[in-house]
Amino acid sequence: MEANPPKFKTAITANERLQNLKNTFETKYGESPLFFAYAPGRVNLIGEHIDYCGYSVLPMAIEQSILSAVSVSNSGTITLANTNPQYKDFTVLCSEDIVIDRENPKWHYYFLCGVKGIQEKFGIASLAGMSCVVDGTIPPSSGLSSSSALVCCAGLATMEANQKSLSKVALAELCAKCERYIGTEGGGMDQSISFLAETGTAKLIEFQPLRATDVKLPDGAVFVISNCCVEMNKAASSHFNIRVVECRIATKMLAHARGLDSSRFLKLAQVQTELKASLEEMLVMVDEVLHPEPYSREEICKALGVTSELFNTELLSANTQHMTHFKLHQRAKHVYSEAARVLQFKNVCDTKPAESVRLLGDLMNQSHASCRDLYECSCPELDQLVDICLNSGAVGSRLTGAGWGGCAVSMVPCEKMESFLKAVREAYYLPDPRRAAMEKQSLFVTKPGGGASIFLEE
Repeated sequence: MEANPPKFKTAITANERLQNLKNTFETKYGESPLFFAYAPGRVNLIGEHIDYCGYSVLPMAIEQSILSAVSVSNSGTITLANTNPQYKDFTVLCSEDIVIDRENPKWHYYFLCGVKGIQEKFGIASLAGMSCVVDGTIPPSSGLSSSSALVCCAGLATMEANQKSLSKVALAELCAKCERYIGTEGGGMDQSISFLAETGTAKLIEFQPLRATDVKLPDGAVFVISNCCVEMNKAASSHFNIRVVECRIATKMLAHARGLDSSRFLKLAQVQTELKASLEEMLVMVDEVLHPEPYSREEICKALGVTSELFNTELLSANTQHMTHFKLHQRAKHVYSEAARVLQFKNVCDTKPAESVRLLGDLMNQSHASCRDLYECSCPELDQLVDICLNSGAVGSRLTGAGWGGCAVSMVPCEKMESFLKAVREAYYLPDPRRAAMEKQSLFVTKPGGGASIFLEE
């Protein structure tokens, strides 16, 4: 946790991207921006789909980011534009209530999530007018947190424009909550690493209270991101929220089976804490209490002693009301085993044994198998890509982000990096014209980047 106020602000350095964005802004609005807001994307090295269950995750910020040029005025409007012509301009009156359309998750609604979060946090009756041009280098819907980075960038820009101040931790928590306006019931990892990241180190992100601990990655390997070129928008489908709901129900079933008041528990981590059990003991309990066959609504209602109406309102989200069957055993088993892998990963990094690269690779491979088989959040293209990465020299490879498309992250020994990139390019991208066209932004080496900041003209 930070004892001092956050040092968000830095002077602009010679940077081609910033200069190009400034030029675009001046051409569009006929004035110079007052400041730039920056928020990075992230790659989760291990710990998938467990942040919303209360467990620690281990991401790092990447160099790809959302950058917004902003001017402030008393125009009474917030005008949003994007350097990508496929994302249309949008204007909203500062005096109007900000409405987020969950049924139509367009790019500007993610920005407005951040604006609305700051407005509500500080009770701002009339927001400062803003003109913004947004530039993104994070591939969209790829599992690298482009949407959360946009929310974080917007929250930071709105805070600065309205001359308010929050710590990085408070901003991360706020942006995690306000992204739920768009309907995604995430756990806070993406926003936390976007604000708390530091150049050169991955972070163990813990929740309740939110804190970030440096994790030094081994020197003998690099991390390579490869996009399977299947897009998955979390807010536009129910896949993600279905898993959140299944974990919520599994939590209540486990609590109830052990004589706890199930109405008090929403997260699998809370049950472990209450029972003072180890993760290994929780895995045994999952096998004892939950059967592998899918549960029907009727079976769950009977076990928990709740009505069908209460089940719909208390346990399901808006876009999961159609569900009839729930895989509770598989989801809980993934969460508890993945939570254990995160702690093992950090322990290997901290103790730095000679075989750390191999051990970390093994943990990444186990994680992908669990995501694929127990959580069922992979897809055929991701599985194919992961297999190609492993056959091309990676010691570990796994899906990263929500899944159902998006990216894999691979740990590759430094001496094999060039041959790895060549082999993956030839095996996955070049045979398919669409993938080949996307290859330059789809296959890249990454290193831990810095967190969100405001850039000011000197």
